[in-house]
Amino acid sequence: MATPLETLDQRLSYIMGANIAAQFKRDDIKMDFDAMKLAFDEVMNDKEQSLSDDEKRKTIAEIRKLSAEKQAKKAAELSAKNIKAGKEYLEANAKKEGVVVTKTGLQYKEITAGTGEIPKATDKVKVHYKGTLIDGTEFDSSYKRGQPATFPVTGVIKGWIEALQLMNVGDKFQLAIPSELAYGKRGSGAKIGPDTTLLFDVELLEIVK
Repeated sequence: MATPLETLDQRLSYIMGANIAAQFKRDDIKMDFDAMKLAFDEVMNDKEQSLSDDEKRKTIAEIRKLSAEKQAKKAAELSAKNIKAGKEYLEANAKKEGVVVTKTGLQYKEITAGTGEIPKATDKVKVHYKGTLIDGTEFDSSYKRGQPATFPVTGVIKGWIEALQLMNVGDKFQLAIPSELAYGKRGSGAKIGPDTTLLFDVELLEIVK
């Protein structure tokens, strides 16, 4: 039989339990219900607590250290995986017809040729774009938002800075950007992990005067 969640106290207790469980799950910590029940009983009934404040501090510090070590290990494994996948993709992509590889490792292919001006580093541009991972996962799209993006040429990742100064207004490029020209080891947000190669469709619409 399900526990009733009718009163305010019941609903609040459920919410607090859900929050604690989510934190344990996020930090990959196994929950011990007996120990948690003991703690609730001691605190709520003003009993002497089984752990001193010093023991609590030391335990929290140990948990944080272990959690940081786990996260670092996971990040290193993901980084190595992304580097390998990115290298293999770029090596294959470089051999495709029409793909140009620059000295920095940026890869681009002209899809539509424009006849307008070429932006300078000091310019501001208006573009439409779509960004995906090499597995096809889309992480951003001005097309879906229904509005072009406007920004300084030097206000974006290195791969974009280089590519924009190779484009004429009206050009549409496909870009393959190595991680070192993108977000590197830090990644960006939930979808772009460390050392991730990024793909973009970029349409240069205008140099904003």
